[in-house]
Amino acid sequence: MALKHKSWAEPFKIKMVEPLKMTTLPYRQEKIKEAGYNTFLLRSEDVYIDLLTDSGTNAMSDYQWAGMMMGDESYAGSKNYYNLEANVQKIYGYKYLVPTHQGRGAEHLLSRALIKPGQYVAGNMYFTTTREHQELAGGIFVDVIIDEAHIPEISMPFKGNIDIEKYERLIKEKGAENIAYITVGAPVNMAGGQPVSMANMKELSAISKKNGIKVVLDATRNMENAYFIQQREEGYANIPIAEIHKEFCSLSDAATMSGKKDLIVNIGGFVALNDWDIFEELRSQVVVYEGLHTYGGLAGRDMEAMSRGMEEAIQDDYMASRVRQVEYFWNLLDDAGIPIVRPSGGHAVFIDARKFYDHIPQTQFPAQKLAADLYVENGVRTMERGIVSAGRNKVTGENNTPKLELVRCTFPRRVYTQAHLDVTAEGIIDLYEKRHQMKGLKMVYEPKQLRFFQARFEEV
Repeated sequence: MALKHKSWAEPFKIKMVEPLKMTTLPYRQEKIKEAGYNTFLLRSEDVYIDLLTDSGTNAMSDYQWAGMMMGDESYAGSKNYYNLEANVQKIYGYKYLVPTHQGRGAEHLLSRALIKPGQYVAGNMYFTTTREHQELAGGIFVDVIIDEAHIPEISMPFKGNIDIEKYERLIKEKGAENIAYITVGAPVNMAGGQPVSMANMKELSAISKKNGIKVVLDATRNMENAYFIQQREEGYANIPIAEIHKEFCSLSDAATMSGKKDLIVNIGGFVALNDWDIFEELRSQVVVYEGLHTYGGLAGRDMEAMSRGMEEAIQDDYMASRVRQVEYFWNLLDDAGIPIVRPSGGHAVFIDARKFYDHIPQTQFPAQKLAADLYVENGVRTMERGIVSAGRNKVTGENNTPKLELVRCTFPRRVYTQAHLDVTAEGIIDLYEKRHQMKGLKMVYEPKQLRFFQARFEEV
């Protein structure tokens, strides 16, 4: 008898384990109330399976840990910086490197350097910290992703693509000189980890070059995007991920990077670019906000781990297992009829909270409540990606109401086994069967910025 879904296996074995704390239902009910129904405010020791994020939660290899012991902690000119620079040039193809403590440090520097107050910044759907830094620098974000990306049930191979007509219309209406740059996230996190095609990137690059607009790649998970191009786009089936990744990067002028994702480390990031004048500006700013330009807020050992993680992450066997683990979990939920974003994407599976809790209005934060309820159900921590993450309109002060009201189940790299995925899926399925018993939330504390990190709620 043939299996419904083909299995997968990791290209590594386990050498060290970390014990997990098993908790009871009453214990978790108490802890989620203490945390104000915000999974970000739970203590990690009270979490059984942590799918909050894949940012910095990865398991490093013996090769990376060996590199940590070779950290050159000199204040200036660390050899680990030059190792990292050489690998960025080799694997990404950019000329210049500015290290930062993590991705948002890179976003901060680049936003300050490229945005003049009042300018527009286009992008294929917002990401929370990216948009925040752009707006703090005086920019106005404009979403130019294809419409299908906002509809969870639509399935198409490259749902993260830029809508070229929207982009050209923005240029015509606002003027190319008033557009600071366009950000391309690949894959698109907030759309469900959906990839961007090479054909779309080529067309976007040509239009941007013609109009003198810079293309900035959010390369945080671009190696995952290269895998999807290899698997889904005509003409790339037999090309190594490393070559696809480098070609994609070549169509941009600069990239911001959170090494805490693709590069399988716990801390680190960088800006990479080809323009010397902008590099000089960034190199000056990094000294003020992060650290000297040859360490950028990182220890030498962390730069070495990131450099070595880069070498491992670009391998085809590794990346196939990484994405197929997500696909395995997606199939478990899909087979059970759970409403999820289609198709299966990279790094996470996104549950459609609007449909899961169809009796809870968006004003009562259904995704926030679903994430809280999943923790109570079996100790699994996930996160909201909906109205809370979208924040408020900067002009009116009203809540932004995105079409996507999602809960993200995000998979750290090389951390959890298939059994962990099975247990998590069972908890989601059990909760779905009693979903109409659940209540919505009201917000009782709201910080001024990036409220999803610290906001607190109570049941209505």
